[in-house]
This record gives sequence, structure tokens and C-alpha cells, in this order.
Amino acid sequence: MDEFFKNRMFATHAVAAAASVTFGTALTYPLDTIKTLMQVGSGSTKQLTPTQAVERVRALSGGFGGLYSGFGWLMLGRTFGLGARFGFYEILTAFCKDGREDNYVYVSEALLAGLAAGAAESLISSPFELLKLRSQVGTASRVSSSAYIRAERAASPVIERLLRGYNPDKGVLSEYVGLLSTLTTRHPNMAAALQEYPWMMTGSGRPPSICDVKRSSDIISLEGWSALWRGLRSGIVRDSFYAGIFFTSWQFMHRAMLDWKAVGMDPKPSSDEEIGPLSPLAVSLSAGFSGMIAAAGSHCFDTAKSRSQCIVLPKYITMERKLLRWNTPGSRFERATGIHPSDRNLLFRGIWIRMARSGIASFMIVGGYFFTVDHLITS
Repeated sequence: MDEFFKNRMFATHAVAAAASVTFGTALTYPLDTIKTLMQVGSGSTKQLTPTQAVERVRALSGGFGGLYSGFGWLMLGRTFGLGARFGFYEILTAFCKDGREDNYVYVSEALLAGLAAGAAESLISSPFELLKLRSQVGTASRVSSSAYIRAERAASPVIERLLRGYNPDKGVLSEYVGLLSTLTTRHPNMAAALQEYPWMMTGSGRPPSICDVKRSSDIISLEGWSALWRGLRSGIVRDSFYAGIFFTSWQFMHRAMLDWKAVGMDPKPSSDEEIGPLSPLAVSLSAGFSGMIAAAGSHCFDTAKSRSQCIVLPKYITMERKLLRWNTPGSRFERATGIHPSDRNLLFRGIWIRMARSGIASFMIVGGYFFTVDHLITS
């Protein structure tokens, strides 16, 4: 009987967690789409506003349903990612609380556990985020592969297999072949010459459109399995900072609310159990506020990850860079965190939308979890 009750309680909490994550993600997903389009569609000389992003999606996708493009991929990633984040956090803090009279976690312990939990979340959710972002950007892009090059179809079997439906330019291919044939006499610096022509092997002189490389099969075929974890450095830093700030601020506010509740109690409580639990509304509001703070503190790394995932980089170009020992541009900090120097002025693009999305989602996930658990247990 006890085993049945434990299994039933576990199923109840699992259903409540899944329902709350689904509801919170679905409610705020349009904000995520707008934020992503602002990050990848803006440049140093142009600003893509939220109104322009929504209008572009509406015009090119035939309605506002395009705002939910890629929702399934994000839902899978959020389910596994949040499970890893909260699971690792609970496991790590359990060692900290072991042997203490009350289940109290210090703010410093919450920070360290959050940093580790965020790194685990990033490793799991990165492939789903890439597929989600490619779907979002593809919805707001009108360029197709047939509009790129209007030349004769003369691709080699290798290029045809890697870039299905891509039309090469004979002129560009001839120029590339001419460059290679004169490298020994006219180009003493072979590495620099090849780096100036990285896209000539596609036969078009320009990178493939993201509209042509947004399905998982196309990404793996053209860019390789490693592309699913593109931007992993900035993703790990982003999720580590986010989880660390989130759990630290949430623990701090939780402690402050407990102390406030204990004021005026007679006799003075000696442990948290005597104070009693906080109201679900107070816990949900503190989670929402913590989510906003965490989003603000990690947004620049989110922009860096989003922009790097929009780059279509064939696997033979990646191999070429390794052979030529191509150095990543930027300062030591930018190389370590995956920030490209050209994105320095764009790192805070869409920060307010991400803060609103994170705050609302955190409030709905925690509040929905408490509401669902209470409803299921009562019924």
C-alpha cells in the first residue's frame, strides 16, 4: 500500500510538472519568437522592432500562427532541460542540507548548485534550441534556394548530396579553381587566401540560406552532428548564469519571506517547520521576479548563442578551419564565452522581451505546478 501511494504521489508531481511547463511555455512562446527575430534580424545599422517582427511573420507565414513555429522542439527541450536543471539542483543541495536540523540552503550553496545545474541543462537542450531557432527564422524569411542562383544545374555528386536543390554558379567555381591553380606563384599565404573564399565550394559564393537547412536531416547531412551543439560555449555560460542567479535570488527571497512571516509570532519559532509553508502565490511571484533578474543577467550570452546558431557552416568548412588552425576572433573573454566581436553592439537586443517572457513563464510554471498538485491531490 505504501509503495502504491509513493508511486501515485510521484505520478502526481510528474503530471503537474509537465502540465505547468507546457502551459507556461505555450503562453510565452510568441514572445520567444519575437525576441529571437530581433536578435538575429538586427544589425549594427538597422533595428528590428517587435512590431516589424510580428508583421513580418504574419505576412510571410499567412497569419499569426507562424509565431508558434518550432514550438514542438522547444517543448521537448524545455521538458528535458528543466527536468535536468531542477533535478541536478535538488541532488546537489541535498548534500548541503544533509545533517542540518532544517532543510535550509545558504545563498552561496544555491549559487554553486545553480551554476552546475545550468550547465547540465544546456548540454541537454542545445540541439532542440537549434531546431527551434531555425524554424522560427525560416518562418520570417522569404528567400528560397531557387531564388539564390538562377544558373544551370551543374553540381558535382558531393555538392548535390550535401546541398539538395542548390544551383551552383559556374563563374564562381571557375574563379575558385583559378585561385587554387595559382596559389604557388601568386598567393604565398595559402591560409589567408583560402579563408577569404570559404563559400566558393558551394558554387554560389554565399552561405546557404537558413530556409534550406532547418530540418534535422538537412542539418546533420550538411553540417554534421556537431552542429546540433553549435554555440555550446555561450549556451553553457548563459544557462549557468541564468540558473545560478535564479536559484540564488529565489532562495534569498524565500528566506526573506519566511523571516517576515515569523515576525510577531509568539513564541518565536525555532525552525522553519514552525513558521509553516508560504502561500503558493508568494512563491510564484518570487519565482517570476527571480526569472526576470536571471534573464537580464544572462541575456547577452543568449544573443550570442542565437546568432551563432543562425550560421550555416558546412562540415567541410569546419574541417578546413581545423586544418588551417583558424583562430576565433575576439578577446580572450569573447572566445571563452562564444561571443563574436561583430555582435558587441547587439548583445542586449530584445532584453526586455526576454525578461518579460522569463518572468511570466517562471510565474506560470511554479504557480501552475502548485495549482495542479493541489487539485490532483484533493480530487
